[in-house]
Amino acid sequence: MEKKLLLVDDEEGIRKVLGISLMDAGYDVLTAESGEEAFDIFKDKEPPIVLTDIKMPGMDGISLLRKIKQENPETEVIMITGHGDMKLAIESLKYEATDFITKPVNDEILEFALKRAKERIDLRRQLKEYTENLENLVQAKTRQLLEAERLATVGQTVAGLAHAIKNISGGLRGGAYVLEKGIELKNEKYLHQGWDMIKGNVSRIKDLSLDLLNYAKEREPDYQKCDPNRLVEEVYEWVKQTADLNRIEIELDLDESINQVLLDREAIHRCLLNLSMNAIDACLEKASDEDPGKIILRTSKPQDWAVEFQVIDNGCGMNDEIKRKIFQYFFSTKGSKGTGLGLMITKKIIDEHKGQIEVDSEEGKGSIFSIKLPYSEL
Repeated sequence: MEKKLLLVDDEEGIRKVLGISLMDAGYDVLTAESGEEAFDIFKDKEPPIVLTDIKMPGMDGISLLRKIKQENPETEVIMITGHGDMKLAIESLKYEATDFITKPVNDEILEFALKRAKERIDLRRQLKEYTENLENLVQAKTRQLLEAERLATVGQTVAGLAHAIKNISGGLRGGAYVLEKGIELKNEKYLHQGWDMIKGNVSRIKDLSLDLLNYAKEREPDYQKCDPNRLVEEVYEWVKQTADLNRIEIELDLDESINQVLLDREAIHRCLLNLSMNAIDACLEKASDEDPGKIILRTSKPQDWAVEFQVIDNGCGMNDEIKRKIFQYFFSTKGSKGTGLGLMITKKIIDEHKGQIEVDSEEGKGSIFSIKLPYSEL
């Protein structure tokens, strides 16, 4: 491809002499006697190297250079100039001419200019090949990373499940042991304790199974018009008894200006219930006579969002490391009591609503979980 060359000069003699010299050097030489003719040939044949006189009637060499560079910036253009045209020759370099040579043309200088043009063409080709290879390498490495991430996710899932099942099976074995002791000793207290332990862990198996099914299921939210304040009031009624039994104060702070919004009522109810029960656990972990637990369920209408729900507690709070992990696979701060699925499912539901869930927490001072939901249309 680089052996094709366009020679442009208005003097026929120069075209013949230079043309023969260039053909002897192995070039496929195209010739033109004017800038206009040269540009037409250039657009048709696309030679990678153009050798043009700088002074010609009509379209001169600099005008031709500029048009060629607009058409194909990678074309190497060598200017031929007379001794009195050095100012024009220097100007041509501003328009990205490869080089310039003076008349009468010296074969060695011409050979050097052509060699430089070919080196620039080769360098661009190598750079293009390197870039393409680099892009292919990046794509290949990206696929490998995605596969590794997928496998890591599977590994995390299996490990999390194994840990949760191990905890539940341990609870079942403990309950069975207490139950057997009750039968052996005919001790009614042991019988009731063992049976309650077994029932509790069977309930955990059911909850774990339902959580896994809900997390694995791809679903669109079942949007319906809903009063966000009424939804929060229902969650409040669900958790108030548990809060009262544990001497945790719980209160509502509702923005009465909020209108009905479109959301999946059952799914958002589940998110708020999960966050509220987590808040109770956080308060219990820190609870003391001097610092009783307190939870606030709040609604508001932030700018650009349909509604914001907040669950605020003054419980044990979280450090930065825990905050980074709480929405990850099977991460739980509750030890053997938790599976880590609750916040995973909560985030999944909010993502399905195209909303945001955020946490602001300080260790020893409490947490604020915020859910923002966008405007939606049926």
